[in-house]
Amino acid sequence: MRALRAIADRLIGLSASIGALALLGLVGVIMVDVIGRTFFSPLFGSQDLIIMGMSVLVFGGMALCDRKGGHIAVDLLEDRFPSWLNRALDIGAALIGAAAFGLIAWTVFESSLLSQMLNLSTNLLRLPKAWFQWGVCAFSVLTALGLLLRAAELALSGRDVRRERT
Repeated sequence: MRALRAIADRLIGLSASIGALALLGLVGVIMVDVIGRTFFSPLFGSQDLIIMGMSVLVFGGMALCDRKGGHIAVDLLEDRFPSWLNRALDIGAALIGAAAFGLIAWTVFESSLLSQMLNLSTNLLRLPKAWFQWGVCAFSVLTALGLLLRAAELALSGRDVRRERT
């Protein structure tokens, strides 16, 4: 299980690094576009780059957000519940999250097939939409697998990776 966690953590780190690179690229694009607008020469295609970059940014960091326990959690009653019930709720939440991200991956993959068949692209730069949809699909699958691994670790060993320092 530890070897699987090590591999998962490396993939999650790679995903987050790709998301961080997208963030840096977006900051650069926005900065160049804003400066260009000041001089009446905005960056051509900036809207396309921002929209597609945001999909990489958001879904690239989603697995790391779960790994660090960054998702919204309401713990009003957690201290009143027995530990076994809190653990069961955590396992259930991880499984529901895995199912949700699995459905996102499936839906986006099916949409990418349609985009590829119709040769859909962004408005100005004509970037193929399917490429970005495949990225969102891959990031969603990674997030779903991370959630499944967290549920398995909670169920088998009681280990909650969100509470560990990395």
